[in-house]
Amino acid sequence: MKIAFISAAQSSHTVKWVNALCRKGHTVRLYSLPSHENRLGNIDPGVEIVYLGRGGFSGYFLNAGELRRDLKLFAPDVVNAHYASGYGTLARLSRAHPLVLSVWGSDVYDFPGKSPFHKMLVAQNIQAADVLASTSQVMAEQVRRVFRYAKEIAVTPFGVDCSLFAPHPQEHGEFCVGTVKALEDKYGMEYLIRAFAQFSREMPDLGPRSLVIYGKGSKRDELQGLIDSLGLSGCASLCGAVPNTQVPEIINGIDVFCLPSILDSESFGVSAVEAMACGVPVIASDVDGFTETVEDGVTGYVVPRKDASAVAEKLKLLARDPALREKMGRAGRERVLRLYDFQKNVEQMEEVYRKAVALCQRGR
Repeated sequence: MKIAFISAAQSSHTVKWVNALCRKGHTVRLYSLPSHENRLGNIDPGVEIVYLGRGGFSGYFLNAGELRRDLKLFAPDVVNAHYASGYGTLARLSRAHPLVLSVWGSDVYDFPGKSPFHKMLVAQNIQAADVLASTSQVMAEQVRRVFRYAKEIAVTPFGVDCSLFAPHPQEHGEFCVGTVKALEDKYGMEYLIRAFAQFSREMPDLGPRSLVIYGKGSKRDELQGLIDSLGLSGCASLCGAVPNTQVPEIINGIDVFCLPSILDSESFGVSAVEAMACGVPVIASDVDGFTETVEDGVTGYVVPRKDASAVAEKLKLLARDPALREKMGRAGRERVLRLYDFQKNVEQMEEVYRKAVALCQRGR
């Protein structure tokens, strides 16, 4: 198929999708704002990248004519726009069809709440799509609830490469708690640090333990201050950002992976899927995405958001019982292979594309 992909070239989500589609033999042309330029060079050379003329928020509106003309020349079989807010607006104004619009999280959780205009914009973009796709069932329900969308929504999970994210346990002489997340309020790192402090106080005889947090963000100094004030400087570390290629190795060095996010716009939870694929049990908050990806009591635990004590209690359970950690790790790996193997997810997306083409041929 000839696929026109409308999304931010710098996004790791975009890179993963276009590379996978290209490697399956599709002709892929990626349209992006110049302000979202891919500077890592990690897009397959077989993907043609077109940077439209205008950057910034206005580019979602002002580039529509240029995109419409280029799409006419490219003549794709299907158009796939990602994010119902900005790039969804650009796709709608370009009058692109057959159009698959993929919603991702903040575009249907946070963006519509900014003002009636923002909600109206997303609603118009959703209605203009021939097929709507969501990475999770819970986000599909969010769309139905907020926008009263009655048509079918295709669920296309954003899974992981199960050959890269696989169990390779590393020997280490301590109980290691960790995560890989941006240091922003949304991800709740404060609650993980407080939970680790409580866990350490209540299990003084456990032996060596450590907390490792990988990621960068605006809250780094504040979180470092919290670590220092709680007396954790010797065992808790903010390790900075790491390339995606290093994440599987990092996860395999962790005994329990923690995800204390506080907002429902964490609507899929790919970090949980990555950890489970590596056979590592997960403690996650009850935001929408994790309640779907993490099977509570089977692949890990789901706890109330903003509840450091609940995280600490689950850490104590898992610290005491290596056999339980191993059992949950195996269950997590099996769940990912069944539901979140990215190669299977790409096949699901291909089927969605074929459906969009068929709908347009029948006159929607």
